[in-house]
Amino acid sequence: MEKRYFLGFDLGASSGRAMLGTLSGDKLELTEIHRFVNQMQLINGHYYWNIFSLFNELKTGLKKCVKEFGIQPESIGIDTWGVDFVHLNKEGLILSLPFAYRDSRTNTSMDDLFQVVPQQEVYAQTGIQFMQFNSLFQLFSMVKDKSSLLEITDSILFMPDALNYLFSGVKKSEFSIASTSQMIVPGTCTWNIELLKKAGIPTDMLNEIILPGTILGKIQTEVAAETGSKAVPVIAVAGHDTGSAIVSVPSALNNFAYISSGTWSLMGIESPNPIISEQTRQLNFTNEGGVDGTTRFLKNIMGMWLIQEVQRVWEEEGTKYSWPEMVELARKSEPFKFLINPDETMFLNPRNMVQAVRDFCYQTAQGTPQTHGETIRCIYDSLALKYRYTLEQIGDVSDQSIEVLHIIGGGANNHFLNQLTADATGLRVIAGPTEATVIGNIMIQAKALGYVGSLSEIRQIVAGSFDLVHFIPSSELDWDEAYNKYLRIIL
Repeated sequence: MEKRYFLGFDLGASSGRAMLGTLSGDKLELTEIHRFVNQMQLINGHYYWNIFSLFNELKTGLKKCVKEFGIQPESIGIDTWGVDFVHLNKEGLILSLPFAYRDSRTNTSMDDLFQVVPQQEVYAQTGIQFMQFNSLFQLFSMVKDKSSLLEITDSILFMPDALNYLFSGVKKSEFSIASTSQMIVPGTCTWNIELLKKAGIPTDMLNEIILPGTILGKIQTEVAAETGSKAVPVIAVAGHDTGSAIVSVPSALNNFAYISSGTWSLMGIESPNPIISEQTRQLNFTNEGGVDGTTRFLKNIMGMWLIQEVQRVWEEEGTKYSWPEMVELARKSEPFKFLINPDETMFLNPRNMVQAVRDFCYQTAQGTPQTHGETIRCIYDSLALKYRYTLEQIGDVSDQSIEVLHIIGGGANNHFLNQLTADATGLRVIAGPTEATVIGNIMIQAKALGYVGSLSEIRQIVAGSFDLVHFIPSSELDWDEAYNKYLRIIL
């Protein structure tokens, strides 16, 4: 059976990789070609991403694929995190390193914008969850500060769009990544010009919005020469990593909720239309663009970032834990002794996450975790309870029945948290695939080139190609009592 090869680049806030997808009939196989570290750069008090280093790493991945693995992919596709963007001048040159979403310059930008455009109006026109780092607030902070960078900007490109541009020379904004900006009309490929003008944000720097699966063009001559690649198509996949990840949910039904579990936990449902109301605004749900005209109705929850950061703090203090060791410490600790609200602003980018957890517990009259195991258990219990809380909210605002919860992405490997999630929600949890984002990326490429016909066909292939682990709810612990405690703490 003939094999088809596609190269997917998946960039996260802490790492990136180039993965080769081999499609043979109804089976997909993955091969890691290249992996590299990505991290924010603190320069003169601000956090940035090194777009040039990232581009070099992607070219290295393509070069390895062609020269070391001896495989010429039929196309390439790129996905990244959302909201951050690159500034270009009228000659198409990148003007500066792009700001990272955790930079503090937007700390007051939401309240500042609401002085100009009321919060209710912003949500009604966008349907996007309020987070201080959304592109809308990043740009408004630049307007308010009279940024000289903004004055010389001819166009902006979100991170995957910018990397697509460096490969292909084509400047377009892909739908799923543009939707994270809080700057488009919900469920459409149209910029919300009315809102942007009220905010004083220039609109002539915005590019045409295109749908996932659009072929942008071919790899530029100099890139092909440097990497040894042929001039293959650059395909705009669902550029937002969660958009690509949801493509690979291995379900033939519509009665599922999902958690795309990584640095963030993106929890929601796939809806045929945006769900926008005063209730969804108050609950802070978001309506982001998906594939085939769907809407990702979801909430961004602080996810494994919490665990990653306490692990980093302890390593700096001289104690290095593996992931299994941290799980074992949590397993041996008393459940529900300490709980936090994972989405408190204090957990967004603290200097010391361990201290932040202790501070929250102290401020909510719980005492403070004394051991590493208590801190880890606190985070895991709190995430599971947050998932239950979010699931109940989804049920309140949508008419979609939910019978199963799919956990995809790297967090699907955390069997301990997956079981806690099943116990807390009372739902059967199906974990996998772990490489959900890059699988979705690759399968959108295959669909764009005509090798796959539909989203449902993609999901059938995923379900038949990768191992899935099922978790059944248990009644070993009193999760109802824990949930009531959690509600008292967060409400």
